[in-house]
Amino acid sequence: MPFFSKAVLFLAGATSVGIGAAVLIVPEAFFAYNGIVLHQDPSLLSEVRAPGSTLLVLGVFMLVGVFKSGLTTAARNIAAAVFLSYGFARILSVAVDGTPDEKLVIAAVFEIGIGLLCILPVPLRRKVEPSAAAALASR
Repeated sequence: MPFFSKAVLFLAGATSVGIGAAVLIVPEAFFAYNGIVLHQDPSLLSEVRAPGSTLLVLGVFMLVGVFKSGLTTAARNIAAAVFLSYGFARILSVAVDGTPDEKLVIAAVFEIGIGLLCILPVPLRRKVEPSAAAALASR
């Protein structure tokens, strides 16, 4: 996989791990950054932490995909699905609920950008027959 594709997948994985861990471990502080106040309601906090753990686990899988070539395609597809679904859900929310805090609008742009970069085609290396490679090397 080309360096750029690995870098995008690494960025997607690191972002998912970081956000997932923050939402799972310190949801009040994470959401307060965007002007959202979470009350000490155990049900609400449970509903907030659950997607945090999902993001964390999927982010780890994305990072593994950077280093394990057999998992790279699946990791890229998962990264694209995660980031595009978050980004497009935010656009839907703008249409239904109105414009959120500016940081969340920036997050939507980032999410859609990363998601689109994850689905860009990876250039395929042209396979060269061993005899053709030997012929090219002898020239």
